[in-house]
Amino acid sequence: MTEQEANVQVLREGYALWNGSKATSAQYWMSLISDDVRWRSLGAGAAGAEFTEECSSKGEVQRYFERMGEQWKLLNYSADEFVAQGDRVVMLGSCEWEHRQTGKKVHSPKVDVLRFRDGKIVEFMEYYDTAAVAEAMK
Repeated sequence: MTEQEANVQVLREGYALWNGSKATSAQYWMSLISDDVRWRSLGAGAAGAEFTEECSSKGEVQRYFERMGEQWKLLNYSADEFVAQGDRVVMLGSCEWEHRQTGKKVHSPKVDVLRFRDGKIVEFMEYYDTAAVAEAMK
C-alpha cells in the first residue's frame, strides 16, 4: 500500500466514524493529529463561530471539537471522494448540521485539505458554505 493509499484509508475510516457518532466523538481524529498541527477553517473565528479560529496544538483542536459540538448537532456527513498526491489528501463531500440554539439546519458542500507527515495530520483546512452557517445562527 502506498503512502497516499494509507492516508486515504485512515481518512475514510475517520469520516465514517465521525458520521456514525454524529460528531459526538473526536477520539479517532485526535489520534491522527500531530502535536504541532495547523488546523484552520474558512470560518476563521467569525462572530458566533469563534471555535473556528486557527489551532496550533492538539489541545486547541480538542477545544475546537468540543465547542463545535456545543453549538451544532451533526445530522449527516458524507465523504464522497478523495484525491491524494504526495503528502496531501483532499476530501470532497457534504454535511448537514442543526444549530442547537436556533434549530435551523445547514446543508453545505464540504472540502477538507489535509497534509500528513509520518502518518499524522500536520495541516487541516476546511471549506464550507460560511454564509449559510451565519444565517443559521441568526
